[in-house]
Amino acid sequence: MGIGLEAVTALSPVGDSRAGEVLRLRREISRMQRRRSELPMLPLDPAFSSLLPEQGLQTGTSYTVSPSPSLVLALLSAASRRGLWCAVVGMPTLGVEAAAAFGIALPRLILVPEPGDRWLAATSALAEVVPLIAVQPGSRARDADVSRLSARLRDRGGTLLVTESASAGVWPQSEGTIRLHDQRWEGIGEGWGLIEGSTATVTATTRHSPLPASVRVRLPGPLGAIEELPAESPAAEKMAELTALPGLRDQGGTARDHRPLAVAG
Repeated sequence: MGIGLEAVTALSPVGDSRAGEVLRLRREISRMQRRRSELPMLPLDPAFSSLLPEQGLQTGTSYTVSPSPSLVLALLSAASRRGLWCAVVGMPTLGVEAAAAFGIALPRLILVPEPGDRWLAATSALAEVVPLIAVQPGSRARDADVSRLSARLRDRGGTLLVTESASAGVWPQSEGTIRLHDQRWEGIGEGWGLIEGSTATVTATTRHSPLPASVRVRLPGPLGAIEELPAESPAAEKMAELTALPGLRDQGGTARDHRPLAVAG
């Protein structure tokens, strides 16, 4: 049952066919209609339990998040492992291999990589049946359209993760923000090596808890789950900055340069 990866390949048609793709998506969604979710919260990975006061994502609301595929997948992972459907709209750089590495169940993941100017229509259609949706807006949404989408989320008990975008502006009616920063990539040198993962700090604030809460994590951990790391001391942070400087040598006289490649987070 459902529409999975095979049924919804992309909303990236050309010209007038976009409207037809949206209608086809709606027909497919009607096959998996669900009643309103009664869950008050959607689960988060245990590593994120200290970020939000309720230790989960409130249903019927929206959150503003950093435009990082790693962060989006990390926020989807616990709900997917719990058996819930997830969707990602407007993020063409997010791949299925990366999703699988985070433990996301691909048969219950819907990808709409390039919806064009129909991103809001696709998101609204998915909100009818998918409890957790991440969207990267392609343009600024009208207040009336945002209000209708918010009403649908409340009615269906869904949760929306909206990535920050200069072109889309600030997303109104957001319950809180979840941002990724200080990301460091592992397994690569200067122009060589394979990416093995990354470490980053994730910080969250909400309307009801304006004081920021942060956690240092590895995305993903060795077994796919998010791994919480000890908070770095100021001395350790300074040492990390120094070891990233070009020309710094270890005791054996070998040049060390740990600057990562320019890889999107």
